Parts: sequence; C-alpha cells; structure tokens
Amino acid sequence: MRRVCLTLPTNRPCAATIRAVAEEAAYGARRFGAEVHLLVLDSCDAPALAGHRETVAALPEVPGVVVHHLDEDGQRAFLREVITRSGAAAPEQLLDLMLPSRVSYGACTNRAFLIAEALGCTSVHRRDSDSRYQYLDGQPVFPLHHELASLGRRAADVSALVTRSRLDPACADRPVALVGGSFVGEMSVDVAEIQRLDPSVYEDVVGLSVPADHPEIWRRNLIAESFRGAGTTAFGGDRTTLTSVSPTRVDMCNIALDREVYGRVPLPPATDTIGSDYFLLHLVHDARLPGVLHNRHIVNFHTGERRSDEGFLAYQLRFAKFLLLGPHLDTVYAATRRAGDALLDPDGHVRTAAVAALLRDGARTAPAEGARRLDVLDRSYRTLGGRYATAADALTARRDRLLDEARRDMEDFALLADAWQDLTRASRTHGRPVPQHRESARCTA
Repeated sequence: MRRVCLTLPTNRPCAATIRAVAEEAAYGARRFGAEVHLLVLDSCDAPALAGHRETVAALPEVPGVVVHHLDEDGQRAFLREVITRSGAAAPEQLLDLMLPSRVSYGACTNRAFLIAEALGCTSVHRRDSDSRYQYLDGQPVFPLHHELASLGRRAADVSALVTRSRLDPACADRPVALVGGSFVGEMSVDVAEIQRLDPSVYEDVVGLSVPADHPEIWRRNLIAESFRGAGTTAFGGDRTTLTSVSPTRVDMCNIALDREVYGRVPLPPATDTIGSDYFLLHLVHDARLPGVLHNRHIVNFHTGERRSDEGFLAYQLRFAKFLLLGPHLDTVYAATRRAGDALLDPDGHVRTAAVAALLRDGARTAPAEGARRLDVLDRSYRTLGGRYATAADALTARRDRLLDEARRDMEDFALLADAWQDLTRASRTHGRPVPQHRESARCTA
C-alpha cells in the first residue's frame, strides 16, 4: 500500500485546521486507497498543546489513516537519535538547525521530511495552520486529490489526467516531482497595508524581492503578482496543468513533493525568515522535473496576532530577513538555472553534492546588496511613518547582525545539505517515530 505523509506544522492554536486536515487525510485514504499519515508537528505553548492533544484524541478512527501528534520534546528525541545514528559531524549544531528555538519555516518542514522517511512514506504533503479549504456544492475541495493522482508517476502517463500540458516533451519520461496550488483570499496583511498607504513605496519595497537582472517588464509583472496568491476567484471546477511549475505560482501551504527530491536536498533552516522554505520549488523547476499545477487553492486568512503591533513587528523582521537572504539565494538560483539538467545524475536524481557546492558559493555573496536593501527599507518605512518608523528603528538597531545572519544562514544551509543524505538514510533505518496518543498501537512497521 502506498504510504504518504500529510503534515501540519504549527506554533499557534489551530484545532479547527487539525480537524479539517484530518478530513483531507480520510479522503485520501478512501479515494486512493493510500495509507495516509497525518503528522502534526506541534511547537505551541502548553495551553495550546493541551488543546491540540484533546482535538487529536477526539478524531474519529478512519481506516487507512494514522495520526501522529509530536510536541517538540518528541521531535527532539527523534532528531537526536537520527543525528547520532547518521554519524554526521557537528551533531549539536545539526540538532539546532533542525529544531531551532526561533521560528523556521524550512526547519519545521525538514523535520516532516525526516519523519516521513522514518514512516516509509513516498511523499510529503504540507498544509499550514492559518489556512482553510474551499467548498464546491457543499463539499470541501482537497488538494490531496491531485497530489495523490499524479505525484511520482511518469509525466507521460499523467498527461491524460490533466486539463492541459505545457511540459517539454523531452521531460515526458521523468516522474512528477511536485504538485501544488496557491491560496485565495486576502494578501499578506502587512504588505497590503503598505500598498494602501503608498503604492510607490510598495513598489520599492516589494521590488527588492525581484532579482536586479530581471527585465523591467518581468520585474513589474512580478511586483504586481507578489504576495497575492491566486487572487479571490472561488473554485468552480478543476483545472490542471502538467508543466515545469514556476515557484511564483504555488504556495507552501498547498504543496506536495516526492521523496526523490526532499530525500536528497533539504530546505534552508534560516530562522525568522519568510519565504525561506521555497528553495526546493526553485530546484525542481530549474532541474526540469515535471510538476502539476492545480487550482484547488487553499483559503488564506490571518490570525488576530498578525494584526497586533507585536505580530506586525515580528513579520517585518521576518520580511527583512527574507530580503537579505535574497541576494545569496539569487546567486544559487542563477547557477541552478544555468545548470538545468546537469543538476540530475544519469538516473534522473538530484545531485546533492552539486547543490551543496552552489550553496557554499551563495554564502560568499558580497553583503553590499543586502546593505542597499536595508537602506531602501529604512527610507521607505520612514516615509510611511507610524509603526513602520518603529520597524525602521528596529531594523537599524539590528543592521549588522541581520547582514551577518543572512550569510551564516547560507553557510548553515550548506552544512545541512552536506549531511542530509546521511540523515535521511538514518531516518529510514530508524523505524517509526512514536506517536503521542492512542493511535500509536496502530502504527506497525
């Protein structure tokens, strides 16, 4: 039986989302006959964690669905054993990169990758705690449908299942490595406020996320499309495209990856950095691995915390770190675009060592562009005034540290990439992680 991992990392109360994703897991087991492992990676404080335990315990037992709810103690125990078993150098540093004390979008997904390996899964399907499903005729629209229908199958065989194909025929014999959609609903709440306050400042700020070498017409289109997802059009029927999926067309709350990708290369473990978990989407695209783009978009919403002054400042710092990591990652992406098919070995697998070498090159990118970006942010935020001026003060106070962290984040990424295949091998021989509730008895090896 095909075994897959549907994962929900969370650091906030999300009982309703846990129940909804459990319904999606049940749909996957019922519709496709898969064994779906629902993996909730919980980094919440004690009250929220207790609430989630009650929610998980109350989930109905469903044939073909196994639920794992791991708090950070459980995750840490699993990681420590895997790292020790791997024999990798710098074990304590690796543990910190896999489970840092600060928010890391890449690290939480990397943990899901390793646990999925231990569970014997062939793919990872990621959702987020601040998302909901669309409905059609009273029924939820689950992205897992297209993910299980296409992922891992030969692209030529998938072509009959999709609405259209835009895939290079030369890639038809390669397996589908990625299936994804985006989100609908409100765009990023803080970026939307910048656009409302001053469209020209918005263009300056969001324009920092676009590599400088892009032609002006592409640049303007990318600025116009950034942070908007798939807009606001409600789902009215399936539209799917077999293609080389652009990272700008999908969102990490609505993504599935084949283990032949994440089993070879991890995500950046950068802390407090939005967008740091999109690296594998770029890699899949540049290596010309097939993907399926669908329109079963997740409904995006923002929690009350995101609208608070504390949440606002935290997001602005994460956004700034995203912009500062950009020059380093852009160096890598330029190299992966040039490499193309050379990123793959003769069997069509990603060359881990080649990617790690590019990451080390990216870490050596000069900090001048990062400094320029901070200057633009400072000028733009002070133009907006109010709490943006407060954010500018916070960025100024952290300026040198932020620039240094961007470089070190890339060095850490390269270190993790070097050790990654040892970690995935150790995970596969580890056996299953111990679930922390009643369903552990149903988890047979």
